[in-house]
Amino acid sequence: MSMLKEFREFALKGNVVDLAVGVVIGAAFGTIVSSLVDDLIMPLIGAVTGGLDFSNYFIALSSTVTATTLDAAREQGAVFAYGKFITAVLKFVIVAWVLFLVIKGMNSMKRKEEAKPAPVAETPVDIKLLTEIRDLLKK
Repeated sequence: MSMLKEFREFALKGNVVDLAVGVVIGAAFGTIVSSLVDDLIMPLIGAVTGGLDFSNYFIALSSTVTATTLDAAREQGAVFAYGKFITAVLKFVIVAWVLFLVIKGMNSMKRKEEAKPAPVAETPVDIKLLTEIRDLLKK
């Protein structure tokens, strides 16, 4: 079997294609979650906490850093940007929560589907006739 043929069989297997679709959808989902956190949740947290903005929280690691915003401070020297880390953790928690809810919903639907009794198949005509013959012979 040629290497190209083996590769084609591998690449076109259902699992590989499903994984590729999952990666593309996951990337798009990551963009949506980033926007959700950056544009909706963090401003709400800022409004509730009186203007708290995690993105500009940092510790200067150099005495040359005097700026008050993270971007300006990075230009001046080394900084420990823990605010961005807090935002990343918040994004992770949101993604994990949404995935938990999706999987929980899918498992619930799967359990409901499994709980449904399978439809009873009608007995074929030849089996019915054989059963009638058997019953007549018993008499």
